Amino acid sequence: VQLQASGGGLVQAGGSLGLSCAASGFSLRAYHMGWFRQAPGQEREFVAATRRSGGDPYYANSIKGRFTISRDNAKNTVYLQMNDLKPEDTAVYFCAASQNVNWREPVWYKFWGQGTLVTVSS
Repeated sequence: VQLQASGGGLVQAGGSLGLSCAASGFSLRAYHMGWFRQAPGQEREFVAATRRSGGDPYYANSIKGRFTISRDNAKNTVYLQMNDLKPEDTAVYFCAASQNVNWREPVWYKFWGQGTLVTVSS
């Protein structure tokens, strides 16, 4: 079982990045998928989640309107499109899989990717 996150990098404020998270060893169809981030010295925080059944995603207020989460079950991949990036978005971004509806709490996620670093310069 593995989640492989990719797509991080260095971008200037106002720019965009797209993250991908490819699953192997299990099917994303059976899981709610989330993105979290962790900045240096801070706790891991919820960014966005998409339900296994589809429907409206969930977003943290800090990124609402700028980030979009999506999933392609056929490709066993979840995405996070990040627009209008700000320096405060700098963090390691993690994808995770859950079978629990507590979207915002990391403890309820069963599988985690290794993280991909996003750095936004001012």
